[in-house]
Amino acid sequence: MSGAPGDRWPLERAADDEAALDMDRLFRSEAPRLRLWFSARTRDIDAANDMVQETFLRLSSNEAHLRLRNPAAWLQRVARNLLIDKARRDASRQAHLHVPLDEAMDAGVAPDQAARIEAGQLLESYERAIAQLTERTRQVFLLHRVEGLSYRQIAERLAISVSTVEYHMMRALAHLDRVLDDA
Repeated sequence: MSGAPGDRWPLERAADDEAALDMDRLFRSEAPRLRLWFSARTRDIDAANDMVQETFLRLSSNEAHLRLRNPAAWLQRVARNLLIDKARRDASRQAHLHVPLDEAMDAGVAPDQAARIEAGQLLESYERAIAQLTERTRQVFLLHRVEGLSYRQIAERLAISVSTVEYHMMRALAHLDRVLDDA
């Protein structure tokens, strides 16, 4: 052979052609999966496409790819590393935008007047509904909801059965539902 750049041994050309075919097959089989994987994590199809290209560029520029037993696993590892690098770059680019909040300086927003009025009306309706309950039902309801007693504790305190406590609680809740739905 004359040694010109285009002149190579036929076996070298055949090996290069086979490697190119292997790379093409690998790209066709793995690129869609990687694109979906990147898209799901970046939520940006353009960035996902760029990262797929970068993954295969790294594979093709590494001579070891010819000896890989599982190139798909290698691609996944490169893809994960690319995603980590992207996250680090994005974080460093946006670091100047981070402003810590000082809770003492940033007081919570007070509810608007309409929300305060509505809450007040709802509370009045609730109190009125409780006042409309029979004495025993109101007593059971308040012992459970205000004092936090269990049904068994209420039954013992009032010398009634647990099923009677359940009955009064059902009556109270049904009444409150009716009254507050109308409010």
